[in-house]
Amino acid sequence: MKILVTGGAGYIGSHFVKKLISQGKQVVVFDNLSRGHIESISENVSFENVDLVNKDALRKCLTGYEIEAVVHFASFAYVGESVENPGLYYKNNVVGSLNLIDEICRAGINKFIFSSTCSVYGNDNIIPIKERENVAPINPYANSKLMIEKILADYNKSKELKYVALRYFNAAGADPDGEIGESHDPEPHLIPNVLNTALGLRNKVSIYGDNYNTKDGTCVRDYIHVCDLADAHLASIDYLYQSSASDPTIINLGTGIGYSVREIIETAEEVSSNEIPYEIRERRAGDPDILVADNQLAKNLLHWKPKYGLKSIVETAWNWHQNKKF
Repeated sequence: MKILVTGGAGYIGSHFVKKLISQGKQVVVFDNLSRGHIESISENVSFENVDLVNKDALRKCLTGYEIEAVVHFASFAYVGESVENPGLYYKNNVVGSLNLIDEICRAGINKFIFSSTCSVYGNDNIIPIKERENVAPINPYANSKLMIEKILADYNKSKELKYVALRYFNAAGADPDGEIGESHDPEPHLIPNVLNTALGLRNKVSIYGDNYNTKDGTCVRDYIHVCDLADAHLASIDYLYQSSASDPTIINLGTGIGYSVREIIETAEEVSSNEIPYEIRERRAGDPDILVADNQLAKNLLHWKPKYGLKSIVETAWNWHQNKKF
């Protein structure tokens, strides 16, 4: 089985590629390296430096391989940037994805795993959030992901494209071997910023609001280890091969457990043995109090469950950040 992974040089994509290689799968990575790292790609992987927005180049690259399934990670994913420059997100995320979907259907490839986001749910949700909750994105990044889900649903009806859309909650952690990990510039995520503060690379952590309706006043989020996400993507490929149903499948990926910003800082202090200074700043508009997944569907359909708890997530991330390779 030869699997195409778009965005395979990125944070989550590279961990999935490593998982595929460990399972003896043949892997092809398409990535334009605008935000990914070539250092994260194994020499055992076929690699094409291609931008999905360039449809002609994409078509040429696809014809060179006998692809059976596609796992699509390639996207821009900074919420703030999407608000400042929505056109960038609609062009890169939506146009690039549409080109990819068009071209794989043209090539006769009908199995597709899409990297979506819990951001499509918006703010007003019953916790834990089920897949049947109404979607109400509040920023262009989330809008772009929901648009792609709708495109996939339409292609599913007209082209018999079988797909699974995986709505992640907060991806975190790093490869337990320390070979790859999270490396963004700028870094938008809480755990890397907390650990960079522990390392003295930042002066302090910013806590955006301490008056939320939570146990300690700070936001609560569902953090899921990047290797658990990789396992779920592999299980999703198996699901598409084994399932006779061609209906679209949307699945949450989270642990079902929420942790506050203060709890993340406390856990990082315990793991790093360092005090981590922080400052309270104004709340950010649109930040919900709590985002936690209902992951029962993933357990039922994919026979998957998360293996890593919060301390393990922080420990693997700490190991990576202390010995960061790129």
